[in-house]
Order: sequence, then C-alpha cells, then structure tokens
Amino acid sequence: MNLSLSSSASSSSLASNSSSSSSTIATTSSSTSWFSGIRGCLNRSASCKVTSNSASGGQDMGGPVVMGKNQFRGVLFKYGPKPVQVAFKTGDYQQQVIFIGGLTDGFFATEYLEPLAIALDKERWSLVQFLMTSSYTGYGTSSLQQDAMEIDQLISYLINKDNSEGVVLLGHSTGCQDIVHYMRANAACSRAVRAAIFQVLTIDFEIFVVLLIASHNLLLSVLT
Repeated sequence: MNLSLSSSASSSSLASNSSSSSSTIATTSSSTSWFSGIRGCLNRSASCKVTSNSASGGQDMGGPVVMGKNQFRGVLFKYGPKPVQVAFKTGDYQQQVIFIGGLTDGFFATEYLEPLAIALDKERWSLVQFLMTSSYTGYGTSSLQQDAMEIDQLISYLINKDNSEGVVLLGHSTGCQDIVHYMRANAACSRAVRAAIFQVLTIDFEIFVVLLIASHNLLLSVLT
C-alpha cells in the first residue's frame, strides 16, 4: 500500500498498518545491474541461490519521496514474522540502501535521511528504514546475533519480493556493529551486500564508558 510516513506516527500504529502485504501502483522503466543474477534468498532454508542473468527494472512511486519535513512517501511492509519486523521503503527500485540505526533508534533516526532519500531517488535507489527487535526500547534485550538474523531476513525479503539486485548497508552509531557482525557471520544473503558505510561508528563498550563517567561525575557533584 502507498503510504506517507511522518515522525508523528507511533510505532504501534505503523505495525498495525503493516499486517497486509505491500503493493504499489507505479510506472516501470528498464535498467541493468551487475547483480541481476542473485535471486531466491529464502528465510526458512537460510540459503541464497544464483540464477541466470536477467534484465532488471525499477519503479517510480509517482510522486516525490519526501513531501515535507519528516514526511516520506513510500511503502510500509512486514519482512519477518515478529510484529516489530516492519520496514518502510522510499522509491521502488531494485537497488536499496538499508539504514541500520543505533542505540534506541527506529524510524527518522537522523536528520540526513530526508536529503539522502531524495538523492537516492534521483539515482534510482531506494532507501529502506526498518525496525528490529533491538529498536527503540528493545535495545539491550536482544543481541548482535539476533540483529544479524533480522537483517538477513530483510535482505531476503527484498530479493524475493522486490527483485533486489543488491543492497548497501548504512550503519549509524552502534548500527555499525550490526554490519560488522552480519558480514563476519557469512549470513545466507550477505553476498547481496555491495558495500557498507559506517557513519559515527560507536560500539557498546564506548557508550557504557561514557555513561559510567557521567554517573561518576554526577555522584561527585552530589557529594561535594
């Protein structure tokens, strides 16, 4: 379904709106990609298969991907069995940049997502924002292994449902950890990753050190 996503929408309403499969009315144009042979990454079998090369195409949503401040036009869809496994895609193309947020992040995690979505659309790339078990207040209740599995499920969905020809992983803060772990795990769909971008690279240990120092300084200020 075509949707416009704004920052005022709650995560619960987003999840409820995504119970059905996504569909869009779009125009089609043709392009080619080196990755057109990768298909069929299956969640259940956790494997990817390579088929013969084929021509690829991209689709246009029929309007601007950003309609205003914190207002995106795109498709909301579920990529996994858990209620939280919801993703939002701007632009309907066969190459995607997947944004992986950090501590407590979810949709609209950074200010640069709006200009990024616009720039990618001009280059016929989609921007995918997604929620996983560790998003928002779920941070600390999951693990890098769980994050990696859910990233693989998302890439599998894009390959099987959107005929993806390759993805770029964009990690923000501790989201960079997820990328490193995912690629080291040699997950089923990891070979669909064409590139990885680390932005404001941070690891859990650094955050805990900062919090520990802040708590220590606060305690000293109270005692003195």
